[in-house]
Amino acid sequence: MVTDPISDFIIRLKNGSDAKKAVVIVSNSKLAMNVAHALKKAGYVDTVEKKGNVFSRELEIGLKYFETGARINGVERISKPSRRLYMKSGDIRTYRSGFGNTFLSTPKGIMTDVEAKKNNVGGEVLFRIW
Repeated sequence: MVTDPISDFIIRLKNGSDAKKAVVIVSNSKLAMNVAHALKKAGYVDTVEKKGNVFSRELEIGLKYFETGARINGVERISKPSRRLYMKSGDIRTYRSGFGNTFLSTPKGIMTDVEAKKNNVGGEVLFRIW
């Protein structure tokens, strides 16, 4: 049983990227789907597709690669079930000089640090990816 589905999601992406897999299968939920679409919008994944029927809920995520290597080099879970961390829009800073992103759960949906700053919204800091 997975107690933290977001950690499981991002670690599966990182492990699949390290193993140079073309696609990664993860559990489907509304949160996972929203995070996957935010990752696609930010350029970390290539495709997001629902697989299976009503009873087997899975997402098939196509990973993105460059000629020099994988697009996902590392992930870090910030807000955990045991300790939730929130940021105001004024406290949001770029991560790794713009080469990485922080993903936040805001009232306007899951978005990157750049989008949250532009929309002037804060929220729960989910994870960082580079």
